[in-house]
Order: sequence, then structure tokens, then C-alpha cells
Amino acid sequence: MKRVGAHVSASGGVENAPLNAQAIGAKALALFTKNQRQWSAKPLSEESIAAFQQNLEAAAIRADLVLPHDSYLINLGHPDAEKREKSRLAFLDEMQRCRQLAIPLLNFHPGSHLNEISEEACLTLIADSLNRTLEQCEGVTAVIENTAGQGSNMGYRFEHLATIIGQIEDKSRIGVCLDTCHTFTAGYDLRDRTSCEATFTEFADVVGFHYLRAMHLNDSKPDLGSRVDRHHSIGHGKLGIEVFRYIMNDPRFEEIPMVLETIDENLWPEEIALLYSFITH
Repeated sequence: MKRVGAHVSASGGVENAPLNAQAIGAKALALFTKNQRQWSAKPLSEESIAAFQQNLEAAAIRADLVLPHDSYLINLGHPDAEKREKSRLAFLDEMQRCRQLAIPLLNFHPGSHLNEISEEACLTLIADSLNRTLEQCEGVTAVIENTAGQGSNMGYRFEHLATIIGQIEDKSRIGVCLDTCHTFTAGYDLRDRTSCEATFTEFADVVGFHYLRAMHLNDSKPDLGSRVDRHHSIGHGKLGIEVFRYIMNDPRFEEIPMVLETIDENLWPEEIALLYSFITH
């Protein structure tokens, strides 16, 4: 079964996110477990944790269909050792928050070389950061999100993802989240069935579908290969509809969180219904 939802607000407490997801007809959800633009936050209270789990059950969404996103400030491949350590500590805190909430996934952007070190060196630092974190926190899988490749961001090539995974010691605790907008603007065409077949075959060959743990379903404002990260509402951007029709009918995308991060949250119920309407079998 396909599990479509959206990245919903956790304003007022993480426990509100499942209710916000339920209100739009979601069967999966993403959230920030803390303010994504601050380094630190007060610990989750026992009351919030209990209420989150109760509301998740009330919304009929399994914990493995929740995809928290870490702070935008974190850079696990930072060239500066002191700043990289600050990111590692923040990432560990994010993992521990997921552990407290009994959520088995944490989505993150791999990191940036800031034009100070090579891509290869940055990828090695990212993998080292992940290995250190996974050693310190059990029960949560780190899910690498592919990027558009804007600026000095890593993760815009499937080979980047494969290189990071190749250096992870416990490969049972590493996964990938593919973002349709990022994939397209990084240079992988998805505008028709033939392009989808080619791109997802390349992903299967380079990374492997057994590592796919989540999807972000977003249309794109920029063109193919622009290396610019700007999402659009489904069917309103340069991607069009066919990639979403393809994904909704491909069994390789069953039972994973598929999360909308499109730009108009008022359209989320309509977009979720539209995506389900594409299913033909």
C-alpha cells in the first residue's frame, strides 16, 4: 500500500503533528522534533512523548511511516573540525529525540564542503560522522536525503549516496530518501515514463532499492539540471504529473513514508487525494 502524507507543523508540541496529519487525510507524516533553525532546544517532556504516541495511534499512522527531518544548521561534512563536532552533537540529539518518540527513522541532508575541501573528503567526513553517531544511539536509522546540489551541497549524485553508504559500518541502519524535485534539478529526468524507468534503474544499479526508506513528493519550479532547490505544488511545476503517476503504481515504493513538501499546505488534502487517484491496480 502507498503511504502518502506531508511535512506537517509541530507547533505547540510534537504531539500535535499526528493530529495535523490526520486532518489532511495523511497516511504518513514528517515533522521537526525541535526548531529546525536553532542549535538547541529543551528536552522532550514525558507528557509530550506520551501524547505523541497516543495521537499517532489515533491517527492510525505507524511509527515507521513518520519521517522526522533534522535541523537545517547541521553539516556532518563541515571542513572545520570544531564546527563539525557541533553538528555531530546536534545530530546525535536529533537521533535521541527520535529514539524517545519511538520513531525508527531520521531524515537529513548529508552536508556541504563549503568549497574548502574536495567532494571525496567531504563524503568521508559525512560517513565518519554517521558512524560515530550510530554507535552512540540505537534503534534509529539515518536516512540520507538526496539534494539538488545547490551551492556546495553534497548528495546530488546517486554516486555520492553510494559512497557514503559504502563507508557505513552498520548498513542495516542507513537508508535513502529520494526527493523528486531534488532528483530532477540535480539532472535526472523524470518527466515521462521512459525517463522514470532510466532514472530509477540507475538508482537501483548505483545505490540499490533496498536502501530506499522514504520519498519526498514535490514538483519543481526550476528546470532539469538547474541545481536549484525550489519546490512547487504537484502538477504546477516543470516535472508535471507522470512521475507521480509512475511512483504511485510502482511496487518498489510500497509501505514507505511518501511526504509532500509542496509550497501550499492548503492544497495538501487535494494533492494527497490526487496522488491516490493515480493508482490503477
